Amino acid sequence: MATLTAGALAPGFSLPTIAGESVGLEQALRKGPVVLAFFKISCPVCQYAFPFYERMYQSYRKANVSFIGVSQNDARETLLFVKQYGITFPIALDDPRRYDVSNAYRLTNVPTLFLIAPSGEIEVASVGWSKADVESVNVKLAALHLQPPAMLWRKGEPVSDHRAG
Repeated sequence: MATLTAGALAPGFSLPTIAGESVGLEQALRKGPVVLAFFKISCPVCQYAFPFYERMYQSYRKANVSFIGVSQNDARETLLFVKQYGITFPIALDDPRRYDVSNAYRLTNVPTLFLIAPSGEIEVASVGWSKADVESVNVKLAALHLQPPAMLWRKGEPVSDHRAG
């Protein structure tokens, strides 16, 4: 089964976070679109991608958009990843014994990034690292908030166009 694609309805979920709270898709969608990013701490492409996702989060954190990371590791390991890569958006834990939410989204690889519209429809589905897909999410969020797209790439910074997950 392939990962859910644009146009599909995003499966609902409620997961614990590393902060000891709970985060759910339905609640987040009431605020606006949701950027949902699945990862595993040992994945080198996740390690590459998440600092860029953090830059996007910092650019839109005051807007009506939610960012949720979903870790496939336990809380202790995930907390180390979050600290090492400077991630500040909410990180949920998908039970590593069952991967219920990862399986509901039919993940084939990580990282996998979704932009979910307030209607619950997936607008962007990206497996691995795709600079073009991340920029597409950035442009869509900017348009929703009537602002120019955030500068995600720093001048002179080498950014890969694609990395398989």
